Amino acid sequence: MQENFSLKPYNTFGVDAKAKYFTEVQTLEELREAVRYSRDHHLQSLFLGGGSNILLTKDFDGLAIKLSLKGISEEDLNENEVLVTAKAGENWHEFVMYTLEKNYGGLENLSLIPGNVGTSPMQNIGAYGTEIKDVFVSCTVLDIKNLELKTFSLEECHFGYRDSVFKQEGKDRYVILEVTFKLTKKDHHIKTEYGAIKTELENMGITHPTIQDVSRAVINIRQSKLPDPKETGNAGSFFKNPTIPLAQFENLKQQFENIPGYPNGDFVKVPAGWLIEQCGWKGKHIGNAASHKLQALVIVNATGNATGKEIFDFSTEIINSVKEKFGIELEREVNIL
Repeated sequence: MQENFSLKPYNTFGVDAKAKYFTEVQTLEELREAVRYSRDHHLQSLFLGGGSNILLTKDFDGLAIKLSLKGISEEDLNENEVLVTAKAGENWHEFVMYTLEKNYGGLENLSLIPGNVGTSPMQNIGAYGTEIKDVFVSCTVLDIKNLELKTFSLEECHFGYRDSVFKQEGKDRYVILEVTFKLTKKDHHIKTEYGAIKTELENMGITHPTIQDVSRAVINIRQSKLPDPKETGNAGSFFKNPTIPLAQFENLKQQFENIPGYPNGDFVKVPAGWLIEQCGWKGKHIGNAASHKLQALVIVNATGNATGKEIFDFSTEIINSVKEKFGIELEREVNIL
């Protein structure tokens, strides 16, 4: 247990907020012990994974618990399917690379997403036509109220767009310990129709891509337009892509004929990055915070000295300008503390 501990290395924004207390746990029993300690001392708990989806706007007056449970196990189901279980502390991208080395398909489109395995179901992370829910089987969690283990099935997780039971009614109650995925061993479903994957594969000279080729294409695309958190503090996409009623989209289309949209029944998903860029935010700096020069959806700690409040206020300015111009209110994807 450490006191007055800087969380700067434990959040990808690189914000220098402090925790009153800090500990790192590597086993279930250590986690239970830390939770008991915070409960006995009437402290609020903050559970840290890879720190890639959090913005610390102030010091944390409680116990920050770094989850470092590690390990990967496998169980063959049949000739074509395998269950792969990863502990919460495993780095997400390294885990994806592990599955690809084994030639297990299903996670290749989710390459290079920052963070750890344990936080992937919370957000139902997704990219390039794939979401966690497409390959998710179950996850084991610790119930903070009684310190007992519980298993959540796919249905019980209530996955939605960047949403799950762990962000709604289960928020602050459960700590995800491990996640089990069902992956393919040979009959892989290759998804290349989303984003720029097909174009990137053509640039790579590949006409019959493997899952490894798709992963390399995704990595190339992400590296070409997204900043590396190790070099420039950021949390990836800061806002969700808003979904608006079809009628509202048709009205906007009359004013902004180039507005992109992806229909889904009576609703249309509009790219937040496009909306932000149209409001003049791409590459714009205010103090130590900025919108990334290649992807307006990403807010960065441009100087490395931004406070969490500075970044939060910057995001509020973006929200206000998009609402004023388009009548659409953006929702932050990043968890604000």
